[in-house]
Amino acid sequence: MKNLIYILSLTLVLSCNQKKTENTASKEITAQMILGNKEHQAICYGGYRKNSRDIQPTIDELKEDLKILASANIKVIRTYNVHLAHASNVLKAIDELKKEYPNFEMYVMLGAWIDCLNAWTDLEKNHEVESERNAIEIAEAVRLANKYPEIVKIIAVGNEAMVKWAEEYFVQPNIILKWVNHLQKLKKDNKLSKDLWITCSDDFASWGGLDDNYKVKDLEDLVKAVDYVSMHTYPFHNTHYNPEFWKIPNHQGNLPKKDLTDAAMNRAVLFAKNQYNSVKKYVHSISPNKPIHIGETGWASSSDGFYGNEGSKASDEYKQAYYYNAIREWTNKEGISCFFFEAFDEPWKDSGNPLGSENHFGIFTVDGKAKYALWKYVDDKAFEKLQRNGKSITKTFNGNSENLMKTVLTPPRH
Repeated sequence: MKNLIYILSLTLVLSCNQKKTENTASKEITAQMILGNKEHQAICYGGYRKNSRDIQPTIDELKEDLKILASANIKVIRTYNVHLAHASNVLKAIDELKKEYPNFEMYVMLGAWIDCLNAWTDLEKNHEVESERNAIEIAEAVRLANKYPEIVKIIAVGNEAMVKWAEEYFVQPNIILKWVNHLQKLKKDNKLSKDLWITCSDDFASWGGLDDNYKVKDLEDLVKAVDYVSMHTYPFHNTHYNPEFWKIPNHQGNLPKKDLTDAAMNRAVLFAKNQYNSVKKYVHSISPNKPIHIGETGWASSSDGFYGNEGSKASDEYKQAYYYNAIREWTNKEGISCFFFEAFDEPWKDSGNPLGSENHFGIFTVDGKAKYALWKYVDDKAFEKLQRNGKSITKTFNGNSENLMKTVLTPPRH
């Protein structure tokens, strides 16, 4: 009897706040219906719990995560590559959950990683020529999209693959264009679903939002070829690399600490909006009706480097929550999908430095604690009976907001 009660309770949790549709099969949901729809909140997801991607999360661990995300009103997740088991296992986990819980709803933006020749080796990089294994990555993305058409709604060709600061692997736009055109032809030839949307997920600069260096003919053709533009914006990183917007103006010097922090965060949100609008201006000069969504933006909650106490003082849970809520409010209002970066902390990203900011972009900790951005979901018992690594979903700082605020660093002054 207790097991039956547990199953019924879990079913209710997973279906809570989900949009009610009568006799609507999930395969009828398309990318066009999902993107820009505030009922389909999106997030970037990697399920790695250890300090190496050699240790793949199990199907059961992925299902734990997906239940948690669904209970936080997330219905679309983004993956980054398909050459590891993670992507196919995520799709399998979603498929199993859909069979176990008929109301379970989760869709995937499937990333196909793209590299230049000799990327990640000691050999000289050739950014004009692509890696031979790009074709393997694209083929696997196609296979998975055809195997799980009711789940995979978007394929992204490359991740920050055109931005020139990605010195280890970036390629020229013509290479991305080649694969986007290839996938669009597969759709035309009925070898992929016509409803599948194809994009490239890249930095705002790569989409013509910074300077004329990126505004080449191949990029214009790419704008026309994709079904929508997926752009990235990171005010967090710019608190170090481009900090003028972040520093406290002299006239605000006497404000209380919280007010100074809130004002800085408002400037950070405006920074993201301006980058979005710069991309929009360029893209719509080429293709006036092209949808533009945010494939990545996020805020780390901890750093011992550029963004911590000795740097820009940007990283803490209060600022992360402020940014998360403000970005959600803006994008929901404007009909922009936002794949917030990211769901869970992933310690493999800077395995040599546990305190590095790249390990702390999640809105959940590795052991499943909800960071400040999600405390309200814990209050609402959204995660009741759900676990990660055998632990219930509780609040960071034991829910003590005074202790949390003690960790908040005031941004530097001009």
